[in-house]
This record gives sequence, structure tokens and C-alpha cells, in this order.
Amino acid sequence: MDPNKLRLFVSLATSRHFGRAAAHCHVSPSTVSRNLKQLEDELGCALMLRDNRSVSLTLEGERFLRFARETLQHWETFQDSLQGSMGELRGQLSIYCSVTASYSFLYDILTRFRVEQPGIGIKLHTGDPAQAIERILGGQEDIAIAARPAKLPKGLGFKPIAQSPLVFIGPADPTLLWGSRGETPWQHLPMIISEEGLARERFNQWCREQGLTPDIHAEVKGNEAIVSMVSLGFGIGLVPRIVLDNSPLASRVKLLPDQPDLGPFETGICVLEKRLKSPIVAALWEQVVGS
Repeated sequence: MDPNKLRLFVSLATSRHFGRAAAHCHVSPSTVSRNLKQLEDELGCALMLRDNRSVSLTLEGERFLRFARETLQHWETFQDSLQGSMGELRGQLSIYCSVTASYSFLYDILTRFRVEQPGIGIKLHTGDPAQAIERILGGQEDIAIAARPAKLPKGLGFKPIAQSPLVFIGPADPTLLWGSRGETPWQHLPMIISEEGLARERFNQWCREQGLTPDIHAEVKGNEAIVSMVSLGFGIGLVPRIVLDNSPLASRVKLLPDQPDLGPFETGICVLEKRLKSPIVAALWEQVVGS
């Protein structure tokens, strides 16, 4: 099957928008639409439901998306292996991490790598760290910087690079949140918590152990957004200490007293083990492991 057709389909399935998929793949929206129609004709089933406002995958479309991503990974691994046997590596490496990780860890990781592997281009995506492992397992990225989950999924390689405690923070100006309620324990004030991920799991466990029913003011994606909302006085937040240390808003928030021990927030680099057959992916992985 034509890899270009698969790439167009994956882009459309990911963006759920013909215009954005076309722009991403540098083709016209009509080309994306024609590609989808050709795939559906070849397979004899509908892969997507679309109207003037939305695009959604059918059950067959979900299955085909998994097939397309796996096929593209195998194709790229094979291409990389051919290049690896010819000397200098050339190609592209997709990396996913949070904004904080991009300047806390990625600079050190890539500095030597760019010197040693000048022929490898880096495609960097940043976002919610809670989605990092899911994006690796889904074939959307080659390598990610992520928090180590309680149980590693099968087939996922993980190497730790740092540890950071989870800390509760409040606004530096107490009147923004406490106002006249100066005696109110912070544990009973509105909370701003991650929607998902390790921090949310630890928070939920702590609340159960303490018999607390938290007043959750907001559930957000990304630890940087939590620091921002806390600095404005919207509530109490829970973030890894490294996020606070690297935040431009660090002076506008403060650590709260009587911090509970929620366990370490271990950050590392992760990859699908089968992707290590690619010399390009293995080059970065081995450098991080050996550093």
C-alpha cells in the first residue's frame, strides 16, 4: 500500500479536518478527500463519517488508523535501516514532551546529538505530559519525555533521567485566594488539578487516604497552566517541583506548608522497543542511555 496514502489518512484522522490535514501534508483539501475516497473504495467500507462541520472515524476507520500507523512505522524503520548501512544517518526523528521538559531536559539531550548526527532532523511536538506515553503507543511519536507510570505498558522502553517531588502551591499574595479566610486550611480550598496522568493519580490516592472530598475548581492539561492559574488566585495547585523551578511565574506562587509526601515524579525518555530497530531512533536512545 502506498505510504503517501497512509500518511494523508493518518493526518486527516489525527486533525479531523480536511483543511488542516491538507496544509500539514502540503496538498490541496480535494487531494485529501480523493485519497480518503480511494481508500474506502479499495477496502469496501466507510472509514470516516463527515459533514460540513465535523469528521469522525468509524469503527473500521479506527482499526485502519492503527494499521496505517503500524505500517508507516515498519516502513520508516526499514528505510532507516538501509540508510544506517550506508554510513551517515539521514532522516527525521519525532519527539514529544512538555514545554518544561523541552528546556529542562531536551537541550542537554540534543546538544551532543546534533553534533554527532547532523543528518537527522528533529520534529518536536509539545503538550500535556500525561499524553506522552499514549502518543508513543499510538505510533504518533518516535521518542517522548514522560513521567514513569505505576506500571509500564508491554513493549515500552523507559530510561529515567530525573526525579522531582510533587508539591502543592498557592499564590504568593494570600489575599488573592484566602481573602478574609486566613485561617482556612489550604487542603479545603479550591484545587486546580491535571485532568489525567501520574500527578492526578497520586492526588486522588492522597485524597482517599486523607478522607478528603476536594473542591476541584478546574481540571487542566499541562502543568504550566496550573502554575499560571494558581498565580492568579484561582486555587491551590499540584505540580512537579521541576515545573515550578523553571516557571517564569515562580515568584508569583509559593510552596504551601505541611506538604504531604506523594512519592517521586520520575521523568524519563521512552520509546516503543520495536522502534529501536531504526538506527535513527536507536542513535538518540543509546546516547541518552549512555550519558
